[in-house]
Amino acid sequence: MPPARAVQYAGMNSSPHNPQPQGAVALADLAPGWVWLVGAGPGDPGLLTLLAARALAQADAVVYDALVDPRILSLARTDARMIFAGKRGGRPSPAQADISAQLVALAREGLRVARLKGGDPCLFGRGGEEALALARAGIPFRIVPGVTAGIGGLAYAGIPATHRGANAAITLITGHTAAGDVPGNLDWTALAKGSPAIVFYMGLSHIGRIADEMMAAGRNSEEPVAIISRATAPDQSVLVTTLGRAARDVAAARPPTPALIVVGEVVRLRDELAWFEQIAAAADAS
Repeated sequence: MPPARAVQYAGMNSSPHNPQPQGAVALADLAPGWVWLVGAGPGDPGLLTLLAARALAQADAVVYDALVDPRILSLARTDARMIFAGKRGGRPSPAQADISAQLVALAREGLRVARLKGGDPCLFGRGGEEALALARAGIPFRIVPGVTAGIGGLAYAGIPATHRGANAAITLITGHTAAGDVPGNLDWTALAKGSPAIVFYMGLSHIGRIADEMMAAGRNSEEPVAIISRATAPDQSVLVTTLGRAARDVAAARPPTPALIVVGEVVRLRDELAWFEQIAAAADAS
C-alpha cells in the first residue's frame, strides 16, 4: 500500500474567526494502477471526506454515478478522464459487469482511478460487487466510506436518525430491487414490530405498497412519514404525511427523485429541528 503523506489543508485567511490550521494530516495517496471506491455523500460537497477530496484531486480517471452532485465532479482535475457510469431506474444504463470490467481495464493502463458513488459505496451502491471484481482481477483497491443519505439526508431534514424516547433502532432498506420492485423477501411483520424508524431508499414509486404493507403488519395509519427529495442539495424538499395518506399525498405533490421515505415517530421532531429551511429562509431575507 502506498505510504501516507502529510497534507496541510490551508487556504484560509487567518483571523480570530477563521484561524489557520495548526498542523498537517497524513493521508494516503491514490497510486497508479489503484482503484478507490469512493463515497461522494448525499449531495452537499461539504460532506465529502478528506480522502474523497484527495481521490478527486489525484485521479487520472473518475468513473461516476448519476447521483453524484455536479459540484463534487468539479473538484476533479481538469485533465482527468471523466466517465459516466450512472444507473437510474427505468432508463438505459450500463451493465454492472461492464462497469467492473472498465475499472479493471483503467487500472491495468496504470491510471489512478476514482470510482465515485453517491452516498456510501457499500450501502445499496454495489461497491461490494465492484470490490470483488477488482480483488479477483488482482487490482489493488481501497474503499473510502461516504455519508449515506439515510443518515445525512435525515439530519438535513431535521430528523435525527435515533433519538431517546423515539427510537433506539433504525433500519435502512432498499425500496427498489434490480428487477424494479420492492424486495420480495422482506419480513414486514418483523420490521413493523422490531424497528421504530425505517428508511426506504429508492422506493418512491412503490410508496402505496410500502405503506399498505406497513399498516397490514400493524403500524398505525397515523404514524408520520417524511419524503425527503434531493437530500442535502440546495433544492432539498420534505413532504410530511402519514402512512394512511402517503400514497395520495405523494401522487398530489409529485416530489422529485431521488427521494427517501422515512417512517417513524422520530419524524415529528422535524417540527422543531428543520434547520436547513431556516438557513435558506434567512439567506432569502438578507
